[in-house]
Amino acid sequence: MAACDGASKGNPGPAGWAWVVSDASELPARWEAGPLGRATNNVAELTALERLLAATDPDVPLEIRMDSQYAMKAVTTWLPGWKRNGWKTSAGKPVANQDLVVRIDGLLTGRTVDFRYVPAHQVDGDKLNDFADRAASQAATEQAEAGSELGSPEPPPSPDAPASRTPRRKPATARAGGGGSTRTLKAKFPGRCQCGRGYAAGESIAKNPQGWGHPECRTTDA
Repeated sequence: MAACDGASKGNPGPAGWAWVVSDASELPARWEAGPLGRATNNVAELTALERLLAATDPDVPLEIRMDSQYAMKAVTTWLPGWKRNGWKTSAGKPVANQDLVVRIDGLLTGRTVDFRYVPAHQVDGDKLNDFADRAASQAATEQAEAGSELGSPEPPPSPDAPASRTPRRKPATARAGGGGSTRTLKAKFPGRCQCGRGYAAGESIAKNPQGWGHPECRTTDA
């Protein structure tokens, strides 16, 4: 069992990635984190997944817990269509972060991986994901490597997490490009999100840099 996460202080801004693998008791047994310089949250999330897959045995089935719906959908739901379309979205735009998605696709080939979405920053939430979140946040802030093989101490509480640990969902509150709205509303008319998929009248939508679309897509220009 494993978890991975990315962080960007500003989106884009100082960014970092992290992954953690548990032992039989589902406690952190092995982990690694690293800096990315200036990058977006999506790049950090995909990099974390890539580093986790590269660091684990491809012959062993793996459950990966993530709080990024973008990263999960990019390498599962959207990937087949992107490949059929010559790495273009259904709107005809180049796929964002294609180099990372291609490398992850190669690392997923021939192995059994079960992706599990877990909301971030929840009271009594997923402990592995929380560990990865804290490690990625520390790597983004300090721009330094850390990990079990380096003898690093457990990462401290993330400065992004509320002191009260009030439940919140990171994908739903992330700000697109540092300037997007976090508000959602019901669509009055059908439309198409920047990810290339449509949405129906009455469906929840949120403001993206290019217009309105799915709330989970507000941080991506896929």
